[in-house]
Amino acid sequence: MHTREPTGQSIHDSFGPKIGVKKRGSLRRLIAFVGPAYLVSVGYMDPGNWATDIEGGARFGYMLIWVLLMSNIMALVLQTLCARLGIATGLDLAQGCRREYPRPLNFFLWILAEVAIAATDLAEVLGTIVGLNLLFGLPLLWGCAVTALDTFLLLALQRLGMRKMEAFIVMLVATIGSCFLIEIYLAKPDWGGIAAGFVPHLDPSALYVAIGMIGATVMPHNLYLHSSLVQSRAVSNTVTGKKEACKYNLIDSTVALNAAFLVNAAILIMAAADFHSRGILVTEIQQAHSLLDGVLGSRLAPIAFAVALLAAGQSSTITGTLSGQIVMEGFLNLRMRPWLRRIVTRGIALIPAVIVLAASGDSGLYRLLILSQVVLSLQLPFATIPLIHFTSDPKKMGVFANRNWVKIVAWAIAAIIVVLNLKLVFDELSGWLGSSPAWIWVLVMIPVTLVLAVLAYITFGPFLHPGRQWEETITTDAHRVADAIEPVRVRHIGVALQHAPGDGVIISTAVAEAKVHHARITLLHVMDAPGTLMMGRESWSLHGAEDQAYLEHLTREIEERDLPVEFLLLHGHPAEAIVTAVAEIGLDMLVMGSHGHRGLDDLVFGQTVSAVRHAIAIPVLVVRSHGRERAQRSGLRGVAE
Repeated sequence: MHTREPTGQSIHDSFGPKIGVKKRGSLRRLIAFVGPAYLVSVGYMDPGNWATDIEGGARFGYMLIWVLLMSNIMALVLQTLCARLGIATGLDLAQGCRREYPRPLNFFLWILAEVAIAATDLAEVLGTIVGLNLLFGLPLLWGCAVTALDTFLLLALQRLGMRKMEAFIVMLVATIGSCFLIEIYLAKPDWGGIAAGFVPHLDPSALYVAIGMIGATVMPHNLYLHSSLVQSRAVSNTVTGKKEACKYNLIDSTVALNAAFLVNAAILIMAAADFHSRGILVTEIQQAHSLLDGVLGSRLAPIAFAVALLAAGQSSTITGTLSGQIVMEGFLNLRMRPWLRRIVTRGIALIPAVIVLAASGDSGLYRLLILSQVVLSLQLPFATIPLIHFTSDPKKMGVFANRNWVKIVAWAIAAIIVVLNLKLVFDELSGWLGSSPAWIWVLVMIPVTLVLAVLAYITFGPFLHPGRQWEETITTDAHRVADAIEPVRVRHIGVALQHAPGDGVIISTAVAEAKVHHARITLLHVMDAPGTLMMGRESWSLHGAEDQAYLEHLTREIEERDLPVEFLLLHGHPAEAIVTAVAEIGLDMLVMGSHGHRGLDDLVFGQTVSAVRHAIAIPVLVVRSHGRERAQRSGLRGVAE
């Protein structure tokens, strides 16, 4: 698809140069990669999560903790796939959709993504409004005006660079976590009930809340966001560099998302311990705040609650507006000025907030929060299914394509999300349209059918018509070779000697390798005199006695260098004897000598190196030696090439 070149500033350029990761030491390199997952994780503890967690805890006690755990596992798998997509292809999820799908479908997916981002930003707006109201008594409608301005906080942070913005987000996350540690300490929950909550079981009446919890946790805009943010690190454009980036991003995601799970679990546990155990039904967040004072008998709990809510709203606002810029740029190849994009995103979110506050007040605001999370869950398949298809395609991902077990897990997650969403849609439509006229059914079913058709196309279409390769440059098999690069473990080195002056070079090379790998050495020499070829080990000759003494002497010399060494005198044809010894002894590397002669000389003096290296699987290090004169004097005795 050809598009005009955008003129605005790209999201990838708005934070300055990429962060370097070429640092010594695994810990320092890990620290260099830390950050993107924490920006993503704030979306998993935003005010929308608060609404569903409080609703779930207050109504159903500890029963839905397993839903939070399942959602967190889903999120970890999907966010890991997002990071791999961004690292392996250099494209985020939205950019991948633009390259893969036809223009009309691409536009439809963009609309759905914008709806999800608007629902996300709505939750952040409502959280900030409520937080300001609880802490400072600011009227809710006045809070709307403040939230219209706080979106510019991101512009100021962008000027400081990605690292400082990440540090600010981590500070807010730490604030949220600290506040809920206080809440849990004061609530004194039933730990046995908490443990029972990890056992999967679901009351049908809890389905709506459970789906809202999944939508609040596995948020679709985070999939677009993470696949873009991982590109803020200056990763080497090699398989090795990308593998390292994937590994460190997995660690980053695991730590950040588990922290988000603990925060969500803490909110649910607090609601279960404080409200469900006392039969209190919570219908608005402000009510939860005021009840904490009476239930816990401490002024600290409601203050910690309000501070955490305000921090959650602010941190999620930053990531939500970033996602909006990424989605517009990725799907449409259209760049807007950052401040204008933030005004558009915030304006879309403020409209329903103002209408609901004016019409229904606090209770309507709480229901709107939960509805926003259900909307997110309904949009989730349209982000997860393309992600799974893209990351499973070797033409796009190369050696980073999903393995079979990852595909199974990812598709199982997608199936759970789709099935739960379909059940929710069926139940809600049945309730809304139970006795409605036929024309209303038709009016509603047309868009529903369209959405289901799109879902079926993006799910099954790639199986019927495989996608295309995204790269437009020359490709080679270098990535496949690089994927096979692994550290060679060398614990035992064999040294094939010729009983010639050139053995000094061979032994020197072997000793150097042994010191590097901390390996032991076995000296090998093959007797192939005529008597030996006939009688094997039972034969005796002067040459054999000399060879025995020669190996014993060299063994003592090498032992003086504090290296473990032994020797083995072999009998028979040199190549065959060495190949057999390699297998029986269990060598990891073989060092051999080469005279450098060729042609007719090979027929006269023998040719061992090629025969050996083609017959064994371990590395063979061939050293140029100068033992030809000794080999000539010795006839065909020894390991002569």
